[in-house]
Amino acid sequence: MLKITRYGDVTRFDLARTIGGRGRYWTTAYLLDGMLVDTGCAHTAPELMQALADTSLARIVNTHSHEDHIGANASLQRRREGLEILAHPLALPVLADPRGAQPLHFYQRVLWGWPEPSQGQPISDGAVIETEHYRLEVIYTPGHSPDHLCLYEPRQGWLFTGDLFVGGQDRALRVGYDVWQIIASLKRISELPATRLFPGSARVRDDPARELSAKIAYLEELGERVLELHRQGWDVPAIARALCGGLMPLEVITLGHFSRRRLVLSYLRASDRR
Repeated sequence: MLKITRYGDVTRFDLARTIGGRGRYWTTAYLLDGMLVDTGCAHTAPELMQALADTSLARIVNTHSHEDHIGANASLQRRREGLEILAHPLALPVLADPRGAQPLHFYQRVLWGWPEPSQGQPISDGAVIETEHYRLEVIYTPGHSPDHLCLYEPRQGWLFTGDLFVGGQDRALRVGYDVWQIIASLKRISELPATRLFPGSARVRDDPARELSAKIAYLEELGERVLELHRQGWDVPAIARALCGGLMPLEVITLGHFSRRRLVLSYLRASDRR
């Protein structure tokens, strides 16, 4: 399933596998001036290819290497001679060998599918990507993944955040996330004079400073409460129940790969990095 929305020169593609007549667990790609930010999942690659059939495309930038953001890389690269794919150096082994470098759980294979290998080039913190009309600054923002990048267009104030910021109040975390790194990365991008925030899923935000500040405050407050209960001798399951509520459907679907427990553990395991 694919939905297209336009925000001036930015075209947004919302992508999800259709299950039971509905799109499930959406992810987002953006097209700006011949540059595609992320490519959705493998299951939606044919739909994205069709939507881009008449579009001039010079490059892809992957905000990170998770399966729901690199799924159409290979298809687009095969069809477009000379199409470059840019990603953080840590992402390149995953792009080259997704099955070997990033095994997927069953729910991930069902919802997003296996990406095919693609050939990427490294781009790191502080680099500038130039299109015909825009200049985007690359900002290294680890936490959601070790290879996560955001993109910022300073003249327009556009901020592409991938999955670093998708809104909401997190009550669960996936294996491999580092919550204190997420907070540090959110603080870094919150200092930018952004006017519009384009997330890797969820709605576009027109008040980035307020949204980012609220997210940081929530995560920091939750972290302090986790640490305080831990100091009082509470175990991880008890902390998870007290602060994050009861069992979530997401935990059942992912067989615990995404869970309240993993959120609590991330606060505890990474607390010495603050």
